[in-house]
Parts: sequence; structure tokens; C-alpha cells
Amino acid sequence: MDHIKNRIETLREELNRHNYNYYVLNSSQISDKDFDMLMKELELLERNFPQYDDSLSPTHRVGSDLTKGFEQVAHIHPMLSLGNTYSVSEVDDFMRRTRQQLMGEKFSIVGEMKFDGTSISLIYENGRLVRAVTRGDGEKGDVVTDNIKTIRSIPLLLAGEGYPEMFEIRGEIVLPWGAFDRLNEERAKNGEPLFANPRNAASGTLKMQNSAEVARRGLDAYFYYMLGENLPCDNHYDNMVKAREWGFKVSDVMTRLETIEQVDEFINHWDEARKELPVATDGLVFKVNSLRQQLNLGFTAKSPRWAIAYKFQTERGLTQLRYVSFEVGRTGVITPVANLEPVQLSGTIVKRASLHNEDIIRQLDIHDNDMVYVEKGGEIIPKITGVDISARVDETQPIAFVTHCPACGTLLQRVEGEAAWICPNKYACEPQVIGRIEHFVGRRMMNIDGIGEETAVLMFNQGLIKNIADLYDLKHEQLVVLDRFANRSANRILEGLAASKSVPFERVLFALSIPYVGETTAKKIVRTVGDIDRLMAMTADELTEIEDVGVRIAESIIEYFSVEENRIIVSRLREAGLQFAIAEDVSEGRSDKLQGKSIVISGTFTHHSRDEYKALIEKHGGKNVGSISKKTDYVLAGENMGPSKLEKANSLGITIINEGQFLEMIDEE
Repeated sequence: MDHIKNRIETLREELNRHNYNYYVLNSSQISDKDFDMLMKELELLERNFPQYDDSLSPTHRVGSDLTKGFEQVAHIHPMLSLGNTYSVSEVDDFMRRTRQQLMGEKFSIVGEMKFDGTSISLIYENGRLVRAVTRGDGEKGDVVTDNIKTIRSIPLLLAGEGYPEMFEIRGEIVLPWGAFDRLNEERAKNGEPLFANPRNAASGTLKMQNSAEVARRGLDAYFYYMLGENLPCDNHYDNMVKAREWGFKVSDVMTRLETIEQVDEFINHWDEARKELPVATDGLVFKVNSLRQQLNLGFTAKSPRWAIAYKFQTERGLTQLRYVSFEVGRTGVITPVANLEPVQLSGTIVKRASLHNEDIIRQLDIHDNDMVYVEKGGEIIPKITGVDISARVDETQPIAFVTHCPACGTLLQRVEGEAAWICPNKYACEPQVIGRIEHFVGRRMMNIDGIGEETAVLMFNQGLIKNIADLYDLKHEQLVVLDRFANRSANRILEGLAASKSVPFERVLFALSIPYVGETTAKKIVRTVGDIDRLMAMTADELTEIEDVGVRIAESIIEYFSVEENRIIVSRLREAGLQFAIAEDVSEGRSDKLQGKSIVISGTFTHHSRDEYKALIEKHGGKNVGSISKKTDYVLAGENMGPSKLEKANSLGITIINEGQFLEMIDEE
């Protein structure tokens, strides 16, 4: 058996080396096919010889779809924030102040890029990753080790030698521009709100419960500081060079600087050069290099005295408005889009910027062919922030919001209480119909392979489909005659349609495009109602009893099912074999033992995660609520329950139960 163990270890070393070359050095020395073959061999060996499995094996980087809550732990060393400035002169003052505090002792500075992501602390013991913790409140953070393992640029096992027995390294989890753009394109197609910037996307992704989805999104990481008792070097720069040798991704931007003039030159260079980087940045960081000098300089209450962050100014460009187009979404909302003369901002060419709604157009007072200011503040999605009135040509007309749908000509309606205008012609307006079809077949909905935007438009224009139910009536002979179609394309679609009949009810509900019913809301509705018949019969009051379902969502659900055409579509989909009830293995054990009870969960638990307890509450008819009020029936309290929640619960006389008492209430061991 030794030869099996040796082969497994050899494969792991080889795959880790190729991961490092590809994700850190950007230099592949092996083809994708050869890499996949090595990975498959390792997967097979680990499956056949589970005694040799290792949680840090390259095969575990894909993540898991099991849901669990995040444990909170205290940081070994507090993660303080840096003092920051937007002024070069204040960075120069920092240099002068440091010289004074060191009483004239010679010192050097390390200049680094400030990546715009979410901070992380990694703990390694004997060269193995043992824990990953978010910044949290600086004193304690969430343990996200499983999600961190999916990031291929982070070493799970260190290379080389000379690393301390135990040390901490800090860095920034980022979502590269390419991955960010792909993610937002996906979300746009699914009718989900777009992430404003890569920082928000990285932070949200890192805190996802589904590590398989984390793995898919393509996070990256850069590391910038090491802490521990027996670090290899007495200065920050050389420690980070060592970290690079051990397999960490350390930015090539890191530079030793000796004088104020060199610091200023570093700032001036990267203020422009950063725009070519593949990830979002929002500034530079300057640190005293010597660890002894860092210790002597010490800390204020909030930040170290030996470091400062310089924040880049918000990037702003002036360009000409060519025209405003009005686009129709799948829910009928009309979105005005400014089409611009191309302008470069933050390393990307900007040609379009959303104007959001009619109110924004009025506030900006935009006229035809105006010169407009476009910003990507903090590297966000482009937005128009103003107009250069002095450059306006006389007698140009203000941009007028359309009164009729640009696609079907229907008179628009204003959404009460909102700034949005919608086209009410939901079932004959082409962009809405096609948008709902695209949404329905999407990966996180029915996941029907082979039908993208172009195919959906082609099928609609050829009269093959007019709604989502028509998809299940498609025949092979109808598909093969379509432009650029062949047997393989037709079979791919038909196989995808057949496979979609096993998609669970919660995803089917999300796929129906009921306004305001997103992916998470659909899950909560399904857990409560059980099947489509009950949902269609519920009143607004009954619907608002479901967690996260407010009046607007309840009214939207009732309106959707009040339309006969929608009921016919649901009936046809059910006849086609789609799932419109919770599967028996999921619904088994449901009860009304907690019916009508509002329960707040606080603290950490032993037997189940917080999310599992939330699911149990819903399974037995209860309602999860986020904050304590007079309407709260119980507080399910674990360890480290927040003192403010405890005090409020006691003051209101609310019953506090532990997890043992809760499990007794629902008759579970």
C-alpha cells in the first residue's frame, strides 16, 4: 500500500505546484487536459483509498454545497484599520513624523498596493492552513476556512522551508475584473441586482454558505503582512519575500523606499499605472520596514503609528452623451441608459452608463449631446454624476423620458411609490417574454443547457415559443431546421428540458419570474407552503406571515396568480412533469409544533448550525425573526449570545431557551 500513498502524495505535490504556477505566477507549464487527467487520477485514488484522504488535498478546492453557519473566533492579534489620507502632503508629513518619533534613526518604508476587497487572516501550523477568519469587528471574525480553501491562489500546504511552526498572514480577498464582469452579466440575465463593485462582490461571496458557489465565482487573494513569534526576518519586506517563496501571492508592486521624494514618485506612478491592473484598487499603503521600529512606534487606539494608507481620488471623466436608449426588462421596468463617446476609467473603456429612472434624469437636467461627468468612484459601475453646463449648445432639448414602451408601443404606467415606469403589456411585449424565457432556462433556475439569449430570440421570432410552457412542447424536427442548428444542438436542448423536470420546487418558483420573488425568497416561501396549490390559494395576510415576505411581495404573488394565462402556464408546466411540491424526503417530518411562534436565534450552537436551526423552525411551522420585540415568543440562545439581546429579552419577559429545550419542543434528539 505504500506505493499508493506515495503516488497520492506525488500527485498532490504536482497539482499544488501547477496551481501555484497558474494562479500565482500566471505561467502554466501543463495543458488543461493534462491537469484534469492528474486531478481525476487523484480523485479516483482518494475515493478508493479513503484512509489517505486529506482535507487540504487539491481535490477539495471545489467546495461543498452543504449549508452551515459561521463560527466566530477572536483574532490572535486585533485587525486594526489604517489611518488614511487623500493628500500626498499628509503622506510626506507621516514620513517626517516617523523620523521624529524614531529620534532621527534611519528607516525605510515599504510601499504597497491597497487592493479593494475584503480582509482575511490565515493561520498556518506546521505548513498547513488550519483556520481562515474574516476581519469582522477587528477583535473577532467569522471562520470561513472552507470557503478560503476554494481559492486556488491560496496555498493549503506551504512550499519550501523555513516557515515558523505557527504564524498568521493577512491579506485581501479580491474578485478580479474579469470574474466580476462575468458575475454581473449572469446576475443581469437572472434579473438579480448587480454588484456595485468587486469589493462588495468579494465580501458577499466569501460569506456565502455554499462553498461550491464560492469556488465557481473565481476569487483571488494577495497577502501583505505576517505576524508570529519566530518570523524568518526582522523586517516586513523580507518576510513577504519569504512568503512568496512559500506559495503566497504577494504583489510585485511592493517596493522599498528610502526618501520622501521616492514615496511621492511611487504615488504619482501608481495613480495612473494601477488602471492596468486586473483587480480593483483604492489606494496605496506605506509601512515602516523594520519590525523593531514598528514595535517602538506602537499603536493608537484605532491604528498603527507605523503605517498609513493613501487613497486614490475618485476617477472622473468628461465625455459626450451620444443618445439615451430605453431598455425593457423581463419585469417590464423601463431603464434609461446613457450611450457615451468612449472614455477610459479605471482601466476599462466606458461606453454606457445607467441613468436608473426618470427622476435621476430630471435631477441631472441632462440635455441632448451634453458633456457629462462619468465616475467610477471606488471602482464602481459607471454612473453619470453631473453635466458641464458651460459646454452645452444653445437650444438643445432636455432628455424626455418615453411615454410608451419602446418595444411594443404600450402606454407606460408609473409604479406607485417608486420612480419606475413599467410596460403593462407583460404577455405580448417581446423583451419581457424573451426575458422571462431567458430567466427560466438560466443556470440557477431550470438550468436548461443550449438556450441562450440568441436562441431564445430565434425561437420566439420563428413562432416556436410564446411563453415558458411552450418549451416543453418543442420537437426535434422543429429545432433542427433552425438557423445554425443541427442534431447535436437539438438533442442538447431536449436533454436539458428533460433533466429540468427534476429541478426542485424552490427553483421552479424562482424561475416563474414572479416580480420581487428572488432566489432566497422563493426558498423561504417553498419551505413554508409546501406546494403550488397552497401558494395560489393564500391571502395577503397569510403570505406576509412567511419570513421576508412583505406586503409588496405578497401583492405581487396574488396578482401573478390572478392572471388566467399564468395559471394556465403553471398547469401546463405541471403536466409536463415539473416539480411543484417539496419532495417527500424534504417534507418528511414537517409539523405545526411551532405554528405561529416567532423565534429569534442568537449565539453559536453545538448540535446544529444557525441556518439548520432556522430551517427546523420553518419546518415545524415557526417564523424566524431577526430582532427581539414584544411579538417575539422565544429566543433560541447558544453560547456567546449578544448581551444587548439578552438584556432586551429579559426586559420584555421573553422566554429564553437553549438548544436542548428547543429540540425537545420539536421532539428531536
